[in-house]
Amino acid sequence: MIFGGCSILTACASLPRFSSLPDFDQEVSAGLEDISIAAIGLVGIPYRYGGNTPKSGFDCSGLIGYVYKNAANKQMPRTTDEIGKIGQSLGNKTPAPGDLVFFNTQGGPHSHVGIYVGKGRFVHAPSKGGTVRLEKITSSYWSNRYTEARRVVQR
Repeated sequence: MIFGGCSILTACASLPRFSSLPDFDQEVSAGLEDISIAAIGLVGIPYRYGGNTPKSGFDCSGLIGYVYKNAANKQMPRTTDEIGKIGQSLGNKTPAPGDLVFFNTQGGPHSHVGIYVGKGRFVHAPSKGGTVRLEKITSSYWSNRYTEARRVVQR
């Protein structure tokens, strides 16, 4: 019985993909600021599962698809897991505004996604009853669930 408890604790402790977070205080640019600006402009839009427009509301992957299509003319896959398979992983490098940031919120490394906007902040559509919001990636909730950043647009 003790062995089972240790296994559970070990599994929980190994959820993040990287042993340390990137330096979110470092400011970098990849020329994708228009993507982050577009995302910030949608803060306050209601969450809706399956939503992918400001009028219908957004879920996390719907927000990504809408912003990238309109700000970067980039068609994105519809699910967070599929989005997590495209582009280039940044490893432990600091993301730039416009890069995607992924979190393990439901048992997978790509179960939630947002758009990094700089200064340790990201925009995302969090959950039922919420709205698109700007949050600190270094908060205990998000930093404990952070798995990676990916660059899907090159300028």
